[in-house]
Amino acid sequence: MNRTPAPASVRRRTALLAPAVALGLAGAGATTSPAVASAPAAGGRSTAVVVPRARAADWSPVTPAKWAFTGRDVVLVERGDPPVGPRRPFEYATVARGPALASFHLTAEVRIDEPVARTDRDVVLVWNHTSPTRFHYAHLSQDNTIYPHNGIFRVDDADRVRIDDQWDGTVGAPPAIDDTDWHRVLLSVDVRSGRIAVRLDGAREPLLTATDRTFTGGRVGFGSFDNHGRVRGLLALGTVAA
Repeated sequence: MNRTPAPASVRRRTALLAPAVALGLAGAGATTSPAVASAPAAGGRSTAVVVPRARAADWSPVTPAKWAFTGRDVVLVERGDPPVGPRRPFEYATVARGPALASFHLTAEVRIDEPVARTDRDVVLVWNHTSPTRFHYAHLSQDNTIYPHNGIFRVDDADRVRIDDQWDGTVGAPPAIDDTDWHRVLLSVDVRSGRIAVRLDGAREPLLTATDRTFTGGRVGFGSFDNHGRVRGLLALGTVAA
């Protein structure tokens, strides 16, 4: 079957995932067709490359009025409002284009737009999202000294629970982002083993790791717990969620 070749920008971003695929951190396969389920993978699941554009039609924000889509960047322009119910990130947008994913690798560039003088500044990556109170997220912050900062968390119809290996009860992994520059993030998730790894800026070793098999798939997304920032060039390669 003939397929339309992916745009060059998609091929370049897919190539950024090659190191993670080689490390075998998640059972994700590749196709050349962005945002479309394609060939069957092991276990009978299809694989997909999900490539949302920086357009409102490709994203589903909690509060649409707080977002701007420039054609290049997806921008959370102001802080979110505390949600009713379980303690969780205030504002985020899930990717509406393409299928929900099970195991996957995701690459993106992220930036925190808050001034560095605010020590609790953050952005978050969201995955396994099936409802506003059921998902995982990685909190990327310049503070690593309190429970809710700079770690991996699960929201399961209750207040978020920290699950990363780096938190020792007092301090966590080194601060993920301590400036207002762009940073390349690589998120790898394997739902079969529950393994999760977050890498920054081309590092071979993960900054954050966790193991959790609570969820088996869902939407990916971007946002902030209670700050604001932006994302660009997001691409996720993986197996389509059942």
